[in-house]
Amino acid sequence: MTLIPKLPAYAGRTIEQFLRAHVAGASAEGVVIGLSGGIDSALTARLARDALGPSKVHGVILPDRGFSSDLCRETEAFAIGLGIDVLTIPIDPVEEAYRHSLPSEMDRVAWGNIKARIRMTMDYALARGLRSLVVGTGNKSELLLGYFSKYGDGGADLLPLGDLYKTQLRTLAREREIPEPILERAPTAGLWEGQTDEGELGAPYGTIDEVLAGLEQLYTEEEIVARTGLDANIVHALVTRVEVNRHKRRLPPIPKLGLRTVGIDWRD
Repeated sequence: MTLIPKLPAYAGRTIEQFLRAHVAGASAEGVVIGLSGGIDSALTARLARDALGPSKVHGVILPDRGFSSDLCRETEAFAIGLGIDVLTIPIDPVEEAYRHSLPSEMDRVAWGNIKARIRMTMDYALARGLRSLVVGTGNKSELLLGYFSKYGDGGADLLPLGDLYKTQLRTLAREREIPEPILERAPTAGLWEGQTDEGELGAPYGTIDEVLAGLEQLYTEEEIVARTGLDANIVHALVTRVEVNRHKRRLPPIPKLGLRTVGIDWRD
């Protein structure tokens, strides 16, 4: 039995309504979206274009030396094809400033997080000038696994794909006619050479989403194994990852001192 969730027929329309409502509610003039060349950012840009119109969507490409010139040109062409504004700003000089200031023995994960935070800092700087909201591209699979950088790609005003598993958004991307090269590209955050999502996570997204959908339906780890026939070690590793990354899905903890406390009993 498979637990892979199906894409709701209303998903695209709901996301478009969500974007229109939040942009209007913030009295914003548009949205800024970081474009990586991957399926998540491509689909986010397409949905935003469809919801708001091309003049209100600003695509930003922030390449470094690991971002190939071919991929950069392809991503620019995709944005131009959508009719949206696109700006390309290399971030190598900013990365080098960090490298000169920080200890050289820092590992590649730390540097990857820095790169993600540089990009989000630049997205917000541009959004300020454009009176726009920053729209993130994270999906439900990434959010549950904590597969994002705090205050990096996890920092955004809106996450329109945040309730779609990776396998669901692939279906929606095909419906919205995202180009085949983008659909077929191996998912990667592009944080270091050869890095891929599935390589780091230890399982393909089809497997990952079965486990996560099982957790959503309140199945135990043992029940997920029994229902899917998946390897128990892989299931355990993914369940553990969801648990240990709980902190990424919450506001920073605050001690309870007042009558009402932000994030505890004072919620907007």
